[in-house]
Amino acid sequence: MSGESGAGVKGVRGVRAVRTRGGLSLRLDVRALLACLLLLALALAAAIALIGSGDYPMTPAEVLSTLTGGGNPGQEFIVQDLRLPRVLVGLLAGAAFGISGAVFQAVSRNPLGSPDVLGFAQGSSVGALVVIVYFQGGTVAVAAGSVVGGVATGVAIFLLAWKRGIQGYRFVLVGIGASAMLYALVLYLLTKANIVEATRATIWMNGSLNGRDWDQVGPLAAVCAALLPLLLLHGRPLRMLEMGDDAAYALGVRVDRVRVVTLLAAVLLVASATAATGPIAFVALTAPQLARRLTRSPGPNLLPAALMGAVLLVAADWSAQRLFGADQLPVGVLTGVLGGGYLLWLLARERRVGRM
Repeated sequence: MSGESGAGVKGVRGVRAVRTRGGLSLRLDVRALLACLLLLALALAAAIALIGSGDYPMTPAEVLSTLTGGGNPGQEFIVQDLRLPRVLVGLLAGAAFGISGAVFQAVSRNPLGSPDVLGFAQGSSVGALVVIVYFQGGTVAVAAGSVVGGVATGVAIFLLAWKRGIQGYRFVLVGIGASAMLYALVLYLLTKANIVEATRATIWMNGSLNGRDWDQVGPLAAVCAALLPLLLLHGRPLRMLEMGDDAAYALGVRVDRVRVVTLLAAVLLVASATAATGPIAFVALTAPQLARRLTRSPGPNLLPAALMGAVLLVAADWSAQRLFGADQLPVGVLTGVLGGGYLLWLLARERRVGRM
């Protein structure tokens, strides 16, 4: 900017500090901004491709025309009633998983600090299975049971890991132990179910976007609208936490308050997303780390992680539909296979650099 505009710009290695005449200062990471724009474009492109896929294929131009009210009645029914809700659930759930994974990894200061590794997906599965096996609940009741199970698991892990605050490795170890116990409980509940209930529970546990409609979009959108901005506002305190509690305290961060607020919001997001899609593995683990490698910026990279999660989940759902012929896979199976390979690579890398 010129001096006549009343603002100054200073840049260091791609970071721009903008100061206005009124004293407002804004730190702008150009690479991170470009990465967010790229991820947003990829998410929209993947969404359009997914809407156009299926037994009745549509070109991107036809999809866009239908979304803006220019399609014929058949296209409007396919897009508005069948495919758009599925894509919106995928985008919202992917964003929820991605930003929640970034929060967990920032708080624990551990790349393995992911909701699906720490037992939250298993907790949601237990809640859903209890409703299916013992109450024969419908879709809404199963979703509610999943949310209750995920939140209860989060509270229990938080309390068990609390000892004059939350320490990263203790939090991770407690979560891994809880995950093993909850998985055993899932297997027990499956043995108590009859064949119909066991089949229904197994389908739900695979994690899928099949059959998602506007009933799943509304609640998930409301939760994301309330909690995503809350977490984004805590991006700077979380970045300070990654430097250690002492440094964060010295910089004025209320460490325990930030941990409680951000972890509670992340748990609610994970539980709500799992209620809408079933447990979808490894998106929360991989999205934040891929986003950080793309932006090359310090800190949790909350917005890039959310956008990366949306891209990964929608792209994985498109791949699960198109790459295996008539045998369409639930998206949770595909993310589990790919994410498992990524986890093995991550463990080998952590051991190689001496962190394990």
